[in-house]
Amino acid sequence: MVSASGEASASPLHFRRRDMPVVIYDPVYEKHVRAERERLFPNPRDEVWDGVLVMAPLANNEHQLLVMGLCYAFASVVDRDGGDAVLPGCNVSDRDRGWTENYREPDVAVYLASNSAKNSDTHWVGGPDVAVEVVSPGENPRLKLDFYAQVSTRELLIVERDPWAVERYQLRGGKLVLVETADAANGTVLTSSVLPLTFELRAGATRPVIRIVHTQTGQIWTA
Repeated sequence: MVSASGEASASPLHFRRRDMPVVIYDPVYEKHVRAERERLFPNPRDEVWDGVLVMAPLANNEHQLLVMGLCYAFASVVDRDGGDAVLPGCNVSDRDRGWTENYREPDVAVYLASNSAKNSDTHWVGGPDVAVEVVSPGENPRLKLDFYAQVSTRELLIVERDPWAVERYQLRGGKLVLVETADAANGTVLTSSVLPLTFELRAGATRPVIRIVHTQTGQIWTA
């Protein structure tokens, strides 16, 4: 093969983008790739969408700090002694048996005691009352909207980081509908329909921060 400069190329890979998605149809090679990836780059954020393995990017420190900040605020306003649960990631499926063939993993999930979803130890059958997706480069959690709606997720927050924004989706008529968006410029305050909390993006020292306010007590958290 000859390159654009007229020089011989050692491999066709010389012309391929290194960041493009890869689809593997060869079952033997697919098993090899999965095994090597598990050995070299284990990632608990992998998901399976209707039998297709979806490899999420590894969460960086900023991602994990956002998750921790949101979990702390959520855990402060729910009744954990009464059965409410706040999780920094969990497996959410639409089935109990064979759940590993179809599940998603939100970055944060809130299951209130009144939720009819089943806690099956390894996963939940049914959606959370509130889910949060923190976007990493190369992924689009909006592709999960239909699944989250199907399992009756009541509210979903998507935290974008390039550019910064927070989107709030609400379950309406069997679909998760975008109802409001906050960014660092518009000053919009998002009000949860499930938890007694509001969310606002504000300028921070090194990046925008999510200002979380308890609607009844005025207590403030940041993520």
